[in-house]
Amino acid sequence: MVSNQQQNILVTGGAGFIGTHTVVQLLNEGFWVSIIDNLDNSVTEAVDRVRDLVGPDLSLNLEFHLGDLRNKEDLEKLFSQTKFDAVIHFAGLKAVGESVVNPRRYFDNNLIGTINLYEVMAKYNCKRMVFSSSSTVYGQPEKIPCVEDFHLQAMNPYGRTKLFLEEIARDIQKAEPDWKIILLRYFNPVGAHESGQLGEDPKGIPNNLMPYIHQVAVGRLPELNVYGFDYPTKDGTAVRDYIHVMDLADGHIAALRKLFTAEYIGCTAYNLGTGQGTSVLEMVAAFEKVCGKRIPIKLCPRRPGDATAVYASKEKAEKELGWKAKYGIEEMCRDQWRWASQNPWGYQSKP
Repeated sequence: MVSNQQQNILVTGGAGFIGTHTVVQLLNEGFWVSIIDNLDNSVTEAVDRVRDLVGPDLSLNLEFHLGDLRNKEDLEKLFSQTKFDAVIHFAGLKAVGESVVNPRRYFDNNLIGTINLYEVMAKYNCKRMVFSSSSTVYGQPEKIPCVEDFHLQAMNPYGRTKLFLEEIARDIQKAEPDWKIILLRYFNPVGAHESGQLGEDPKGIPNNLMPYIHQVAVGRLPELNVYGFDYPTKDGTAVRDYIHVMDLADGHIAALRKLFTAEYIGCTAYNLGTGQGTSVLEMVAAFEKVCGKRIPIKLCPRRPGDATAVYASKEKAEKELGWKAKYGIEEMCRDQWRWASQNPWGYQSKP
């Protein structure tokens, strides 16, 4: 196995929520890392905190580049200066509701940016990619848990961009067999770095449950909107597979190791989830227990494009990547609350 010292990883969208947590783990594992991010939904303060967390020596192995994948010149500049051994591709927009209202913005960002990335990677002969896909590619699955070889059917434009990009990856790899591509289908990433220094800091009203709950807990929002209370589930609210962001970060390291060590990979998909379904109200109760406050809720109609219950089959990732989630709901809530209480306004001081 090549020592990590020579392995240079490009992380697109590396200033974002999952990106920053993964970059910390990459640096701790001895990789060199370059981030490219357009800061559409992230801030450079997050990257500064990554440097603080890993310390002065390891932070020398990190470079940050402001750039947009939709602008091919930004990528050209990067690849002409540095030889990359692999790319972890996070960059993209990810709000289901927004994608229903504004699909063109999603196609522009998620599809065009990724197609440009493949073009430039091919030109510079960097043909290893870990791609951030999503459990939304399963749509409303006919049965659960979701297994990787299920029929795929996204229910909203965001999910469709992930589905299209998986198909594009399969087509490219089939046409050019020297590509090695791992598609990681995330379930619902939550939690934060145990230091409380890194976490999710969405711009505007959060689209995901946990940052929404925590903004209510710190007093930034008056109440939690619960979308859908008449689902055929144990308490009427939607059920999801929540996964700690640090588990997710470790899943990327496992995928990367496989890209560097396995003879044949082709284009393969893995679920990253816990295999456990948790309802919205169960998550609220768990968070209330950790933060010691009541979270006022408002019951709202279902959102278009939301599935009833989705959770992962985790066997394939355990067997082939040697990875499994370590953290449960309690740790997810505990770390999320530590981040929220230390940084009530996210990376900004109070506006």
